[in-house]
Amino acid sequence: MRRILALAAAACLGLTLGAPAGADAAPAREKWDTRVFSAVPAPGYPAYVFVHRNGRAYAGTYTNPQGDTQHSRVFEWSSRGTLLRSWTVPHQRLSEDHGVQVANQDRRGRLVLLEKSTASVRTLDTRTGRFHRWATLPDLPTCSPGTTAPDCSPNATDYPAIPNYATWGPGGALYVSDYGQAVIWKIPRKTQKPRIWFASPELDGSEFGTAGLVYRPGRRDFLITQQSTATDGSVPVNGKLYHLPLLRSGRPGSLSTLWTSNPGDLPDGFGIARSGHLYVSNAGLSNQLVELTAAGTEVGRFPDASANGDNGSSIPFDTPSSATFLGRRVLVANQSFFGDTAHHAVLDVWVGERGRKPYLPRRAFWR
Repeated sequence: MRRILALAAAACLGLTLGAPAGADAAPAREKWDTRVFSAVPAPGYPAYVFVHRNGRAYAGTYTNPQGDTQHSRVFEWSSRGTLLRSWTVPHQRLSEDHGVQVANQDRRGRLVLLEKSTASVRTLDTRTGRFHRWATLPDLPTCSPGTTAPDCSPNATDYPAIPNYATWGPGGALYVSDYGQAVIWKIPRKTQKPRIWFASPELDGSEFGTAGLVYRPGRRDFLITQQSTATDGSVPVNGKLYHLPLLRSGRPGSLSTLWTSNPGDLPDGFGIARSGHLYVSNAGLSNQLVELTAAGTEVGRFPDASANGDNGSSIPFDTPSSATFLGRRVLVANQSFFGDTAHHAVLDVWVGERGRKPYLPRRAFWR
């Protein structure tokens, strides 16, 4: 930081000494200016980008809808998009749908990974390359109609556990969204056994379930994106942004809807700015980013609906699946689930404001 300030001061001094106006000056980026941060190597299909407190970006490779027998990989980039290292994920069921997301980090700097084929929560120590499995999400039976009894999922159709996003909560508990089952899991600190913390038919999205999950410590609540809703009485193809308070007792409060998406948007991962605004990636038909206020009012969308994902860069939005802050820009995982594998990339979108760092309590680690 001191070096950056010194360079800035030197630049200002150079201008006062008569440097030609505009000489070698980089043009200011306009809002929504989009560039390619990096291509994502095989096996591709990145679904989330995580920015570590070390300033580097990480992404895993997720499910190939055509099927493959390649182990997933975790990639590491510099803040400028230079690919630095990669790791191959062990102990996957390669005959099944498999993939990994770098969902978070712990207080000791290890990456928190969510692996699909084993429904497991793991860590990766990037200093040693060591992977460790900490927990496995249970495959729950469906609840009896009209109930959310313990140890069952209030789904209309039975689906396996699919860990999707993870956020730390108070005291070092890890909360995990489940794309397949209509529950949010809590893994208390010093345990390896996930517990059902919240269950609701409003989290039943059939094949398009619960996605982004972020805890806001200042408000003691969780924000949750839901790609579709199968059984809550609303239009099934409209996604939601939910608000779920965390009570002082540690139990969940009442779920409420802050925003309802357009049909087929499939809202996925999102980032929260210091202003409180949210930048939500729509992984569905619209292939857009949506800006919302903290109250859920829609501010704008990019690109225009008629653009079909054309963002002005060499790679269009093609199943954009996350929006993670890095400085005044958001990094978007371009999953291209059914599209062109040449679109597997991380895209850099200028939004002109800084993001809030993900909550990382002092006790956010297992051991």
